[in-house]
Amino acid sequence: MMVRGDLDDRGNPFYGGATRALFIAERGGRPVGRVTAIENRRHNEVHGDRVGFFGFFECIDDQEACDALMASAEGWLVGRGLDRARGPVNPSMHHECGLLVEGFEHAPAIMTPWSPPYYQSLLDRSGYVGERDLLGYYLPGGDKMRLPDRILRVAERKLQRTKLVFREWDFGTFEQEAHNVHTLYCEAWSGNWGFVPPTWEEFWHIAKDLKSVLHPKFAFVAEVEGETVGFVVIARDLNRVLRRIRSGRLWPWNIVRLFLGLPKVLSGRLVMLGLKREYRNRGFFSLVMYEIARRAAEIGAEGAEASWILEDNQALISPLKALGFEPYKRWRIYEKVLNPDRT
Repeated sequence: MMVRGDLDDRGNPFYGGATRALFIAERGGRPVGRVTAIENRRHNEVHGDRVGFFGFFECIDDQEACDALMASAEGWLVGRGLDRARGPVNPSMHHECGLLVEGFEHAPAIMTPWSPPYYQSLLDRSGYVGERDLLGYYLPGGDKMRLPDRILRVAERKLQRTKLVFREWDFGTFEQEAHNVHTLYCEAWSGNWGFVPPTWEEFWHIAKDLKSVLHPKFAFVAEVEGETVGFVVIARDLNRVLRRIRSGRLWPWNIVRLFLGLPKVLSGRLVMLGLKREYRNRGFFSLVMYEIARRAAEIGAEGAEASWILEDNQALISPLKALGFEPYKRWRIYEKVLNPDRT
């Protein structure tokens, strides 16, 4: 259902600025692989690129099938005047993206991809090279999430000195709250590698899908004198329930299991976090982490995955490292030059 929604070029607002083509490899009438070629016109307008994308890649361990799939996608991209292929993105970097290259032993959190280790070799042999890595961190719950005393003391003193307050989203005015976060999200992430500010229609489409899996304690904003300066969105890890539905089919009784099981899920994924630029070097990140830890202890949270984070995003990585966290998953965005004469 989720993949159908992400590929729906009539109902998904992403395709207001993008076009896609779908390819399936078959052998003996049996599907053995798939890939999507994507022209994201808004990305190329924002970044001044001629980059094409590929996504929704799945393949058996068969190099011939992989090469045929990628050649079909590359041919479509070249035919549209694009000179590089980058991915996987499903269908953009606001959705699932990257190929898992480390952390295979860990189950995938909600809205993150998992892939067999051999996928990396398939793409390597098809001429793709790593362009950028995306990191995932695990933030444990319980006593393990307890911040060091020095961090707590700093956070408590700073909260006393500043006028920073944390406010949970009002789900009764969910659309207005989403509007508020959309504006800050575009501002906070501008300038990051590969970032394309989503239109309001795109952002609202994603926000509506997320609403049912948000924990009310973990959709909150940071405000200073009524001005929103930061936000945190943590989604319940729906996969904890879905993986117990072995058939993979949402029959009526499985939908009941889903709705009964979801409120009991106390693990999640930190899907969005942002701070206004002028507050990033003033210790406000530690205050946000302090608030996350406080709320996690309040509800007895089991933990959360923070992903994904660009490997060169030191504004987030340095504070996480200072708190003793190390990446436990790594995804890779690959790229291939398609028309060397134009790059």
